Amino acid sequence: MSAGSQAAVEEIQLTRGPSGLGFNIVGGTDQQYISRDSGIYVSSIKENGAAAEDGRLQEGDRILEVNGIQLENLLHNNAVELFRSAGEHVVLKVHHQTHLNGPLGSRSDRDSEGTSLALIVVPIVLAAVAIFAFIRYRRVAKF
Repeated sequence: MSAGSQAAVEEIQLTRGPSGLGFNIVGGTDQQYISRDSGIYVSSIKENGAAAEDGRLQEGDRILEVNGIQLENLLHNNAVELFRSAGEHVVLKVHHQTHLNGPLGSRSDRDSEGTSLALIVVPIVLAAVAIFAFIRYRRVAKF
Protein backbone atom coordinates (compact mmCIF):
# COMPACT_ATOMS: atom_id res chain seq x y z
CA MET A 1 0.00 0.00 0.00
CA SER A 2 1.48 3.37 -0.99
CA ALA A 3 1.65 6.42 1.24
CA GLY A 4 -1.13 8.11 -0.77
CA SER A 5 -3.58 5.24 -0.44
CA GLN A 6 -5.52 3.62 2.34
CA ALA A 7 -7.29 0.27 2.35
CA ALA A 8 -10.52 -0.20 4.25
CA VAL A 9 -12.76 -3.21 4.83
CA GLU A 10 -16.38 -2.47 5.63
CA GLU A 11 -19.49 -4.50 6.32
CA ILE A 12 -22.48 -3.22 4.35
CA GLN A 13 -26.04 -4.41 4.93
CA LEU A 14 -28.43 -3.99 2.01
CA THR A 15 -32.10 -4.83 1.63
CA ARG A 16 -32.98 -6.16 -1.79
CA GLY A 17 -35.26 -3.74 -3.64
CA PRO A 18 -37.39 -3.96 -6.81
CA SER A 19 -34.22 -3.95 -8.95
CA GLY A 20 -32.31 -6.37 -6.72
CA LEU A 21 -29.29 -5.13 -4.79
CA GLY A 22 -28.68 -2.36 -7.30
CA PHE A 23 -25.19 -3.10 -8.61
CA ASN A 24 -23.35 -5.22 -11.17
CA ILE A 25 -20.25 -7.32 -10.67
CA VAL A 26 -17.26 -8.43 -12.72
CA GLY A 27 -14.52 -10.94 -12.04
CA GLY A 28 -14.16 -14.57 -11.10
CA THR A 29 -11.65 -17.28 -11.92
CA ASP A 30 -12.91 -17.48 -15.50
CA GLN A 31 -13.38 -13.74 -16.16
CA GLN A 32 -10.61 -11.94 -14.30
CA TYR A 33 -11.27 -8.20 -14.04
CA ILE A 34 -7.68 -7.58 -12.95
CA SER A 35 -4.88 -9.72 -14.35
CA ARG A 36 -3.99 -12.62 -12.01
CA ASP A 37 -6.79 -11.63 -9.60
CA SER A 38 -9.95 -13.74 -9.53
CA GLY A 39 -11.74 -11.41 -7.09
CA ILE A 40 -15.30 -10.17 -7.54
CA TYR A 41 -15.55 -6.41 -8.09
CA VAL A 42 -18.39 -3.88 -8.34
CA SER A 43 -18.53 -2.73 -11.97
CA SER A 44 -21.45 -0.31 -11.70
CA ILE A 45 -24.01 1.01 -9.26
CA LYS A 46 -27.58 1.28 -10.52
CA GLU A 47 -29.17 4.68 -10.00
CA ASN A 48 -31.87 4.61 -7.30
CA GLY A 49 -31.03 0.99 -6.41
CA ALA A 50 -30.42 -0.35 -2.89
CA ALA A 51 -26.64 0.15 -3.14
CA ALA A 52 -26.97 3.72 -4.47
CA GLU A 53 -29.43 4.65 -1.73
CA ASP A 54 -27.08 3.26 0.93
CA GLY A 55 -24.15 5.15 -0.64
CA ARG A 56 -21.21 3.18 0.76
CA LEU A 57 -20.62 0.67 -2.05
CA GLN A 58 -18.55 2.14 -4.88
CA GLU A 59 -17.46 1.08 -8.35
CA GLY A 60 -14.14 -0.74 -8.09
CA ASP A 61 -14.81 -2.13 -4.59
CA ARG A 62 -13.87 -5.77 -4.11
CA ILE A 63 -16.57 -7.88 -2.49
CA LEU A 64 -14.93 -10.31 -0.07
CA GLU A 65 -18.02 -12.03 1.40
CA VAL A 66 -21.77 -12.34 0.89
CA ASN A 67 -23.67 -13.32 4.06
CA GLY A 68 -20.44 -14.75 5.53
CA ILE A 69 -19.56 -16.80 2.43
CA GLN A 70 -16.15 -15.91 1.01
CA LEU A 71 -15.96 -15.08 -2.68
CA GLU A 72 -12.63 -16.75 -3.36
CA ASN A 73 -11.86 -18.90 -6.39
CA LEU A 74 -15.39 -18.76 -7.80
CA LEU A 75 -16.46 -18.84 -11.42
CA HIS A 76 -18.28 -15.64 -12.39
CA ASN A 77 -21.63 -17.43 -12.80
CA ASN A 78 -21.27 -19.06 -9.37
CA ALA A 79 -20.70 -15.63 -7.81
CA VAL A 80 -23.77 -14.27 -9.62
CA GLU A 81 -25.86 -17.19 -8.33
CA LEU A 82 -24.61 -16.56 -4.80
CA PHE A 83 -25.85 -12.96 -4.99
CA ARG A 84 -29.19 -14.03 -6.49
CA SER A 85 -29.85 -16.59 -3.76
CA ALA A 86 -28.63 -14.42 -0.87
CA GLY A 87 -32.13 -13.48 0.33
CA GLU A 88 -33.80 -10.16 1.00
CA HIS A 89 -31.31 -8.90 3.61
CA VAL A 90 -27.72 -9.20 2.42
CA VAL A 91 -24.53 -8.54 4.35
CA LEU A 92 -21.51 -7.72 2.20
CA LYS A 93 -17.92 -7.57 3.39
CA VAL A 94 -16.27 -5.09 1.05
CA HIS A 95 -12.70 -3.96 0.51
CA HIS A 96 -12.50 -0.27 -0.40
CA GLN A 97 -9.22 0.92 -1.86
CA THR A 98 -9.16 4.69 -1.62
CA HIS A 99 -6.64 7.16 -2.96
CA LEU A 100 -6.49 10.89 -2.74
CA ASN A 101 -8.62 10.93 -5.92
CA GLY A 102 -11.22 8.33 -4.86
CA PRO A 103 -11.76 4.57 -5.19
CA LEU A 104 -9.18 2.45 -7.00
CA GLY A 105 -10.32 1.34 -10.41
CA SER A 106 -13.38 3.54 -10.47
CA ARG A 107 -14.54 4.85 -13.79
CA SER A 108 -13.91 8.46 -12.68
CA ASP A 109 -10.25 7.73 -11.87
CA ARG A 110 -9.63 6.06 -15.20
CA ASP A 111 -11.41 8.89 -17.03
CA SER A 112 -9.51 11.61 -15.17
CA GLU A 113 -6.16 9.92 -15.91
CA GLY A 114 -7.04 9.78 -19.59
CA THR A 115 -8.23 13.38 -19.53
CA SER A 116 -5.01 14.54 -17.84
CA LEU A 117 -2.92 12.86 -20.52
CA ALA A 118 -5.10 14.37 -23.23
CA LEU A 119 -4.63 17.84 -21.72
CA ILE A 120 -0.87 17.43 -22.16
CA VAL A 121 -0.66 15.60 -25.50
CA VAL A 122 -3.36 17.41 -27.50
CA PRO A 123 -1.85 20.93 -27.16
CA ILE A 124 1.60 19.61 -28.09
CA VAL A 125 0.24 17.90 -31.21
CA LEU A 126 -1.78 21.00 -32.15
CA ALA A 127 1.28 23.22 -31.69
CA ALA A 128 3.38 20.91 -33.88
CA VAL A 129 0.72 20.95 -36.61
CA ALA A 130 0.47 24.75 -36.44
CA ILE A 131 4.25 25.15 -36.71
CA PHE A 132 4.40 22.71 -39.63
CA ALA A 133 1.54 24.52 -41.40
CA PHE A 134 3.17 27.92 -40.80
CA ILE A 135 6.55 26.77 -42.21
CA ARG A 136 4.89 25.05 -45.16
CA TYR A 137 2.74 28.10 -45.90
CA ARG A 138 5.77 30.43 -45.79
CA ARG A 139 7.65 28.18 -48.24
CA VAL A 140 4.72 28.10 -50.65
CA ALA A 141 4.17 31.87 -50.37
CA LYS A 142 7.81 32.72 -51.30
CA PHE A 143 7.34 31.77 -54.99
